[in-house]
Amino acid sequence: MSSNELSRHTLSVLVENAAGVLSQVSRLFSRKGYNIESLAVGTTDDPAVSRITIELLADQMSTEQIMNQLRKLFTVYSVQELMPERSIRRELVLIKVKATTPDIRNEVIQIANIFRASIIDVSLGSLTLALIGDETKADAMQKLLEAFGILELVRTGMVALERGEYTITSENKENNEFNLGKNVL
Repeated sequence: MSSNELSRHTLSVLVENAAGVLSQVSRLFSRKGYNIESLAVGTTDDPAVSRITIELLADQMSTEQIMNQLRKLFTVYSVQELMPERSIRRELVLIKVKATTPDIRNEVIQIANIFRASIIDVSLGSLTLALIGDETKADAMQKLLEAFGILELVRTGMVALERGEYTITSENKENNEFNLGKNVL
């Protein structure tokens, strides 16, 4: 693949858990003309630190440029691109499906079982499913459920971690880049 071909890149960014930090990060993307395909944010095991998982469609050179720009932000502790072969990517999808008869409810439940989705709410007119997986799994289940009538759908955005012993604080890090008062081995 040439360096100017667009592909999906997953960035993991550790930031200060403070008001306005997410706005700073998203403004950087906007100023540079990059579209964020997926964004998920949450605190880490340290309540003072949040992890932002960002997916973007860009070429390798643009991805490296945006990573370098992120590293310049004072509130950013660490930035790493997660390679698909060394990471686990998942998103949560909630889907409310029209299910007005017992037969339709049974069919929807069978589809949920095939995709290992959970039934999290049942009413006389609908079923709500929760699915955790990658976007291909979510897209496939959504396509099957469209025939029944999707009443509502929400996706969290992708979250990702590196597999095995690899962490955002190891490898490719300068000494003390991510030293928040912890001993990092």
